[in-house]
Amino acid sequence: MTRQQEHDRARRRWEKRRSALAQRDAQRARTRRLLAVVASVVAVALALWGLGAAFAPDPEPGQVTAAGCALPPAALGTGAQLELPDKATAAGRTYSATLSTNCGDVVLELDGAAAPQAVASFVQLARADYWRNAPCHRLLAAEEATLLQCGDPTGTGQGTPGYGYGVENAPEDGVYPRGTVAMARTSDPAKGNGGQFFLVAQQTRLPDADGYTIFGKVIEGLGIVDKIVAAGVAPGGQSSTDGAPAAPLSILRVAVIEKKA
Repeated sequence: MTRQQEHDRARRRWEKRRSALAQRDAQRARTRRLLAVVASVVAVALALWGLGAAFAPDPEPGQVTAAGCALPPAALGTGAQLELPDKATAAGRTYSATLSTNCGDVVLELDGAAAPQAVASFVQLARADYWRNAPCHRLLAAEEATLLQCGDPTGTGQGTPGYGYGVENAPEDGVYPRGTVAMARTSDPAKGNGGQFFLVAQQTRLPDADGYTIFGKVIEGLGIVDKIVAAGVAPGGQSSTDGAPAAPLSILRVAVIEKKA
């Protein structure tokens, strides 16, 4: 091999090595840039998390929750303007309704044979998502009456679905057994029912000549109602036994299915 050939061969080896070194340096540079980008993203995410934690709304002063319950979402504050459904759509039918709440699920069985208008209304409102984030706004925890009133998406006790209807299937003796689901209403028995209802925690006597529509019963989750009752009435209510529950319960959504015979 001549001196020139040896020189050329050495030059080729050097160029090959230089190319490999250049590729390695380029790869390291790309890796450093990628790590820098990742670090920047992580830093921004941590900063945003810190801001979110700093400015997240605190629970209301003195607000408590029952064991196993999350803090409820804010009420949407809106009613609705719906048409009263035909009671024939629920007549003779039985439904299962699952109330998903911040404390877990409460499952109801709805009796369309006993109270077709109330059940038809309930099914319509559930399917319209009327009760989304609707708080149970009233707890009555007296010796003769223990119940939790729910179903007003405004959280005020004044919200309606835009219609009303009359009492049906009210007990003659004014007694509502534990687990009863009945319609709350205004003082007008002919059209005072709307979207609000109550869940009876202990046998309750309501001495009203016209009564309240019984349209179902709680078949699962009554213990959730018991926990809310046990926490008592929040300060500032009508009395120590009638007012907003101290431990909040909100309906997040309601799902209904017809039960086949």
